[in-house]
Amino acid sequence: MRTREHGARLPVFSVRSRIVASILVTAAVGMTVAGLTAFLVQRDRILDGIDDRLVSRIESARVIATGVPPVDEETDAVAPASGAGTFTTTRDALEGVLAQLVPDRNETALGILDGEAAFVPGVAVDFRLDDDAAFVARVVAESAEGSVKVGTAITSAGTVRYIASPVTVSGDPQVGVYVTAVDVDAALKELTDSFTTYAIAAALACAAIGLVGWFVAGRLLRPITHLRSAAARITATDRGERVTILGNDDVSAAGVTVNGMLDRLDLALTSQRQLLDDVRHELKTPITIVRGHLELLDVGNPGDVESTRALALDELDRMSGLVDDIEALADAQVVVPTSRPEDAAQLTRAVFEKASGMPNHRWVLAETVEAVVDLDSRLVTQAWLQLIDNASKYSPAWSTVTIGSSRRHDEEHGDSVEFWVVDEGLGIPEGSEQRIFERFGRVDGGRGIRGSGLGLPIVMAIANAHGGTVSLTTSPEGSRFGIVVPLQPVPAAVGQGSQ
Repeated sequence: MRTREHGARLPVFSVRSRIVASILVTAAVGMTVAGLTAFLVQRDRILDGIDDRLVSRIESARVIATGVPPVDEETDAVAPASGAGTFTTTRDALEGVLAQLVPDRNETALGILDGEAAFVPGVAVDFRLDDDAAFVARVVAESAEGSVKVGTAITSAGTVRYIASPVTVSGDPQVGVYVTAVDVDAALKELTDSFTTYAIAAALACAAIGLVGWFVAGRLLRPITHLRSAAARITATDRGERVTILGNDDVSAAGVTVNGMLDRLDLALTSQRQLLDDVRHELKTPITIVRGHLELLDVGNPGDVESTRALALDELDRMSGLVDDIEALADAQVVVPTSRPEDAAQLTRAVFEKASGMPNHRWVLAETVEAVVDLDSRLVTQAWLQLIDNASKYSPAWSTVTIGSSRRHDEEHGDSVEFWVVDEGLGIPEGSEQRIFERFGRVDGGRGIRGSGLGLPIVMAIANAHGGTVSLTTSPEGSRFGIVVPLQPVPAAVGQGSQ
C-alpha cells in the first residue's frame, strides 16, 4: 500500500469504480463539448439574424422617409433616413416611419427628436426604451456624427441590440433619430431553455450510463472477484479450490487459464511430494543396511571390517547413482529441447555405432527411415541409449538386440518417426506396462530388479518434451520400446513430464 510522506493512506479505488468513472468522464466531456458547440453555433446564428433584422428595419425606414429605393446589396451600405421625400418636417418623417414599421416579437422602436424621446410605436411592444434616459442620451451622442450606429447596450429592459439612424428633412432644423432594438435575452431565451433541457437530459443520461456501467462492469469483473477469493483460500495443504467460470468472454477465459495453472501446480506439488516419498523410501533401505552392519561390526575382526567396508561403499555408490538419476530426471522434466531439422536415418546409424560397442550382445541395425524431423538430437540420443541399455540389461547374454527407425501414423500424434529397440528378454509382466514408467517403478517377473527405476521416466520426459511419447510392445519372447517423435511436434509445457 502506498502512503504519503506523513503516513496518511492514499485512497484506494476499485477497478470497477475506475471503469465507471472513466466512462462517465468521457461521456460528460463528450456531451458538454457537443452541447456547447451546438449552443454557440446556434447563438451566433441568432445574433447574426438580429443584426440582419435591424439593418432591414433601417433600410425600410429610409425608403419610407425619403422615397429612395433600397441600397444596392453589393455595396453592403446603410444610409441614414434623410433627404427630400414625401415629408416636410422631421417630426412628420419620424411619425411616418414609426406608424408604418410595426415592431416584431422581442422588438421595439423609438423616435428621438432634438435629443428627447418623442415617439413610440402605436402598437403594444414587448418592452420600451423611451423611459431609459441613459439609453436615449447614448443613442443621441452616437448618432451626432450623422451616421448609422449599431451597438449593444444594457438597459432597464435588459440587454438589447440596437441600430440608430439620424432622420432629417431638408429645410427643417430639427434633428431626429430613429432607433429600433431587439431584446437579446428574450431572443436567446428559447435557445437557452433548449440548452437547459439538454443539460438536464445529459445529466440524466450520464446517471443512466453510470448505473448501466456499474452493473456491466460488475458482471464483467465478477470472474476476477471469484479468482481473488479462490486464490485467497488456496493453501499448500488445501489446493482443491478452483475459480468458478461465469461466461465465455476474455475475463472468464482468464479464470479458465488460472484453473489450468492451478491444476498444473497441484500436479507439480503432488509429483514433488511423491518424489520425496519415493526418494525417502529408496534411501531408507541402503541407510538401514549400512547402519545395521555398522552396529554389528566387530572392529577387532579385520575380515569383518573389510567386508562391512565393501558393503558400505557399494551401498553408497548405489545411493550416489540414485541421486544422479534423480537429477537427470529433474533436468529432463524441465528441459526445453533445442530442436532443429535432423536426418532420422543418420541419427539411427550414429546411435547404432555407439550401442554396438556394448559387450555380450549381438547388435543388429534394421531399417532406417528416410525423413527429416525437428528434434534435439542430444536428448533423443540420451533417451534412446537408455532404452538400449535396458535392453542389454534385461536380455540374455549374447542374445540379439535390434535397433532401427521407421515411420508411423496414429490419431494422437499424426505422422511421426519412431526410434526403436527390440530385445529377446522375458518381456514386461502383464499389468506392469504403466508401472515401469513411474518413478522407481521397477518390476521383476523373472528379469531381476536392477537400476534405480528412473531410466524409463527420464525417457518418457524427453519424449513428452518433443510432443511425443514412448511406445511399448512386449511378450515373453521380448520387448520393443520406441521413442515416437511427431514430424510436426507441439512440445509439451515446461515442467510437464512423466509422473
